[in-house]
Amino acid sequence: MDEEKPFFAAVISGGTIRHSWVFLLLMFTVTAVFTLQAATKTFSSVWPLLGQSDAGDHAGHPTCSGFFRPVPPRKFVVSVTEFGAVGDGRTLNTEAFRKAVQYLKSFENRGGSQLNVPNGTWITGSFNLSSNFTLFLDEGAIILASQDPKDWPIIEPLPSYGRGRERLGGRHMSLIHGNGLTNVVITGNNGTVDGQGKIWWDQWWNRTLEHTRGHLVELMNSNNIMISNLTFRNSPFWTIHPVYCSNVLIKNMTILAPLNAPNTDGIDPDSSVCICIEDCYIESGDDLVAVKSGWDQYGIRTARPSSNIIVRRVSGTTPTCSGVSIGSEMSGGISNITLEDIHVRDSASGVRIKTEVGRGGYIVNISVVNIALKRVKTPVKFSRGANDHPDGGWDPNAIPRVVGIFIADMVSVNSTKAPELLGMKDAPYEGICMKNISILGLPSSATWHCEYVSGFTSRVYPSACPQLMSNISSPSWCSVA
Repeated sequence: MDEEKPFFAAVISGGTIRHSWVFLLLMFTVTAVFTLQAATKTFSSVWPLLGQSDAGDHAGHPTCSGFFRPVPPRKFVVSVTEFGAVGDGRTLNTEAFRKAVQYLKSFENRGGSQLNVPNGTWITGSFNLSSNFTLFLDEGAIILASQDPKDWPIIEPLPSYGRGRERLGGRHMSLIHGNGLTNVVITGNNGTVDGQGKIWWDQWWNRTLEHTRGHLVELMNSNNIMISNLTFRNSPFWTIHPVYCSNVLIKNMTILAPLNAPNTDGIDPDSSVCICIEDCYIESGDDLVAVKSGWDQYGIRTARPSSNIIVRRVSGTTPTCSGVSIGSEMSGGISNITLEDIHVRDSASGVRIKTEVGRGGYIVNISVVNIALKRVKTPVKFSRGANDHPDGGWDPNAIPRVVGIFIADMVSVNSTKAPELLGMKDAPYEGICMKNISILGLPSSATWHCEYVSGFTSRVYPSACPQLMSNISSPSWCSVA
């Protein structure tokens, strides 16, 4: 991994992120020079909506882990070896995993069950999980994905996409999969799930894919899910994909893929609500975290929004994409998103909002606070016009609505481009509030690029575009405590 990772709080040990003194010194210096002051957003936060407070964890850090309702110890615990699995790195164990889960289904309503994966290398194809179920990887355990596409079955496309995301028709099932589940835990003592994605990446590069690639983990239509304390590597496609889910906690995860591996997003909450993503380190060939809610007319028709999502203390790098992105598939609507304490280095953009004519939907009430960027080309980017549609049935009159984007307390060093905020002629981005932003290292000729946006900025360096500058005091919707 990148030797500079500790600079951006990337060293994870025992579930905590260690901030380096160099980074803290830099932040202190920049703060003093530009007299930045801590800001607290006054857009309505997700916490009143959920009827709970932003409590702290054992270390005193704010946490949203209460989204997941703790489950009692499972009454029935077995090892995958009891079903004939062999962890020698050569034996294919797909049937052993499937038989184990099938057997443990009988304990769904009898105190739940746990499947242990001991130290060893366990090759398997795709398998489903069960409700009231824990998949536990011991220290040294490696679940290694089969490299035979036949071991990744073809399943129906998601209703909100209408087809496979990459190819028409169905799509490959994820390695670890579940649909319609409740009370599921995927955890361990820092065991590893390795998707061995290179064969899939090569097919993508060579344009020989027959079906959309599978995720490492996808849970659909499921509630009360926790994924924690593991390392996920080399996913064929997006790594963790909760879709049509609620009450999901993803915490203390390390997610790694080669930086040129295509579309290997880290975590993609999709048409889901009450999602907590905390204390994760991600290296990826695509967005570290991407919030989605469906694709064009299929997403509009399905109408499954993503809302009440908190992403906190996430760090990492992606050379061609974004630290955190909203969209571009957002046709079901996205609202009440909090991004906080995000550290990104050596990336194309820090925070990005992606929309498109034909998407419809909305992006409303987005809060981005305490962002540290190093060698990030464009710190903030609102983009449009990718001409990316599932088929010819998209509606050119379906214009997305973007209202209420709050960004505060951002420092970006060694940037190469000023923010680029591009709205749409028939659907301007409104209610943009940006405060305490310092973008350092830009060439003297660099200026903000804004089209069809309106809002307010304060204590922003370099000066923002005219659409975001005003002589009046901060409006009520953009006030600070």
